[in-house]
Amino acid sequence: MKVSNLPSSDFDHYLKNYLEKVPDLSLLESLDYSKNKVIQFYKELPSDKEVYRYTEGKWTPKEILLHLIDTERIFCGRALRFARNDKTVLPGYDHEDFVKESDANDRMLENLLEEYIAQRKSSRLLFKSFSQPTLEKIGNANNLMVSVGAIGLVISGHELHHLQILNERYL
Repeated sequence: MKVSNLPSSDFDHYLKNYLEKVPDLSLLESLDYSKNKVIQFYKELPSDKEVYRYTEGKWTPKEILLHLIDTERIFCGRALRFARNDKTVLPGYDHEDFVKESDANDRMLENLLEEYIAQRKSSRLLFKSFSQPTLEKIGNANNLMVSVGAIGLVISGHELHHLQILNERYL
């Protein structure tokens, strides 16, 4: 499954911004692509920028990394439930509260990257396990209709969105 193969009925218009950032790669390739970009960014990040905020109230690079991890976990949970034909309308989550309660800035960047890599390995295995018909199943998360496959691609697009901001405003 690639972004170019996604019917518009597979995702809510709100998610289009993220999907447009994903290169025309397969779902698994896109997860690898964005993972490599994230790791490269954080390995090259100067240590004095780890807790930098470009303006008051904005997240630090460490907080952004943990936000990516948290979001991926939540999105994988949604994908699994939709893949297993759960018709429950899944609630959203307040990413601001998640970041505020994360203590990301008190953690070592190396530890956050280790957690990120472990989560991505798990996510990749999850999406690899889904058949094409399963990737096409649609569910409702936060009142947005989205397919299982689109969720995987949105994970990559969400990361690329944040990497763009990190490169433009933090370096």
